[in-house]
Amino acid sequence: MHFDYIIIGSGSGNSFPTPEFDDASIAIIDKAPRFGGTCLNNGCIPTKMYVVAADTARAAANSERLGIHTTFEDADWPAIVDRVFANRIDLISRGGEEYRRGDECPNITLFDGHAQFTGPKTLSTTLDGKDVEITGDSIVIAAGSRPFIPPVIADSGVPYLTNEDVMRLPEQPESITILGGGFIAMEFAHVFQSLGTHVRIVNRSPLMRHLDADIHDRFNALAAPRYETHIGRTVSSASHDDNSVTLTLDDGTAITSSALLVATGRIPNGDQMNLSAGGVEMDERGRVVVDKHGRTTADGVWALGDVSSPHMLKHVANAELRAVRHNILNPQDMVPMPHEHVPSAVFTYPQLATVGMTEAEARDAGFDATTKIQNYGDVAYGWALEDQDSVVKLVADKQTGRLLGAHYMGPQASTLIQQLITVMAFDLDLRDVARKQYWIHPALPEVTENAILGLDLEFPTV
Repeated sequence: MHFDYIIIGSGSGNSFPTPEFDDASIAIIDKAPRFGGTCLNNGCIPTKMYVVAADTARAAANSERLGIHTTFEDADWPAIVDRVFANRIDLISRGGEEYRRGDECPNITLFDGHAQFTGPKTLSTTLDGKDVEITGDSIVIAAGSRPFIPPVIADSGVPYLTNEDVMRLPEQPESITILGGGFIAMEFAHVFQSLGTHVRIVNRSPLMRHLDADIHDRFNALAAPRYETHIGRTVSSASHDDNSVTLTLDDGTAITSSALLVATGRIPNGDQMNLSAGGVEMDERGRVVVDKHGRTTADGVWALGDVSSPHMLKHVANAELRAVRHNILNPQDMVPMPHEHVPSAVFTYPQLATVGMTEAEARDAGFDATTKIQNYGDVAYGWALEDQDSVVKLVADKQTGRLLGAHYMGPQASTLIQQLITVMAFDLDLRDVARKQYWIHPALPEVTENAILGLDLEFPTV
């Protein structure tokens, strides 16, 4: 079977077909049990639905500072699971698959098997349970990534959970050990602790180590009393019985919980595709090698998203998809992969958001940097929140007034940072940003205004 285009992966790759391709034959290959990729089925979208429940529970349990006496009693875990999956996510996933298989997409064939290269522009997969070989004029690898499982866990035989199944547990665990200290680990730590599960965290380094040092230190100080943390520790061995999993750490400590969640990062799926047979190279990190336009080392083969990108983020995968699609359609006017000013957010507690350089990175890069740490609690809306912990830190270049980095820790961080993403994307002078627009009083963005004004820059007085 031959196609004009073959797309491997139904996450961001599923958005490849647009009206420009209505006259082209397209194959979409995805072996996953649920159509639509990680973000839809077991990543960013359902996790945020759990986070909203967790935020609500935490607010109820911590309202006394506002003079309100509410309590959090317990969570109806099965009802939460149904709300997220039965009533929303699974319906969307099935609907997306049915749409691609239906009469609305007569030029698209959906393959449900694993994709492996058997030669240049040639793949083996399955269609309706039968092994087939297909070829394509152009191939887009958007195969995503999978959880990394440390050998000490993988080889031990203990039952463990990842982001791919922890949200579908039939019952909420009484206790859970989370192995890891990054994005995924800290979002689930917040979810389970807020909903009443005792959370133990094991990580070989401080939590969220990639953050700017000032934000990192504050976050770890807040996390330490909230969770049972074992920081600077590694796992020596693991065992289990019918009801629990026990990890023995390198200092001899044994910790036992009802469940184990492994959140130690993700690895690209390129190593599962026999890429060498198609002339597609991987780098030392296991990522598919692409040039600045998204082309792999094989003619006519492109890659995007987690399988090749230095940024394992859904909004980056979507942006890369748009770039690759443009470049395929416009080979004489190609655009680079969009990796400038990439922001990220972690929907833990407190919420975190960051874009650009840390202070250390800016100074290492030779900038004459000025910084400002602004407390939420120093603006009027921060008073309303009775907030004593949240901050924004800005990093800017003294000479030009250009923003180099923005780092938020606190309520609405993922929303507040958007204004500064715009500042960086359009290369705006912070002195103009501070004074050539209104800042609604007493809204929370005033914390951003005050942070900008606190930088060592010369601001106009009118």
